[in-house]
Amino acid sequence: MLRSTAFTAALGLAAVMTAHAQAAEGVLTETRHVLSADLAVEAAQAAIASCKAQGWNITASIAERSGAIKILLVGDGAGGVGRESARRKAYTSALLGVSTDEFAKRLKSGGFDPKVYDPQMASDAGGVPIKIGNEIIGGIGAAGAPGGDKDEGCAKAGLAKIADRLK
Repeated sequence: MLRSTAFTAALGLAAVMTAHAQAAEGVLTETRHVLSADLAVEAAQAAIASCKAQGWNITASIAERSGAIKILLVGDGAGGVGRESARRKAYTSALLGVSTDEFAKRLKSGGFDPKVYDPQMASDAGGVPIKIGNEIIGGIGAAGAPGGDKDEGCAKAGLAKIADRLK
């Protein structure tokens, strides 16, 4: 009887160990790139400097891939509304992986509008995704220039400043 109980216990333990090993094989490891704070600050400063050189005072924002704000840098003399607008542009481009100008074009052509479910999204130009290859690692948004196309130009200048280190 003792042998039977010991055998059953050993068999049960083996079954549990096998099930645990099989479950562990289902766990995957994923490696992702993360934009450093130093590069984020440098990109935001370059975006602000680009607009400043043209006579415009803007705010620049960098969002992580999840849309969470990494930095918000307000240029000297930039208006208050630009803070929220730059944040939303960076958020949108980080989540969607396209510029906010491209997003606006998709909406105008009758595409699905995720703003119905996420009011944080922005559909005015000025947000650009930050990518390493095809991997989206964040977004940069600029606001305060006289027009979204000018905001986007400054955001792209900020991205160009760090492009050689996005590898």
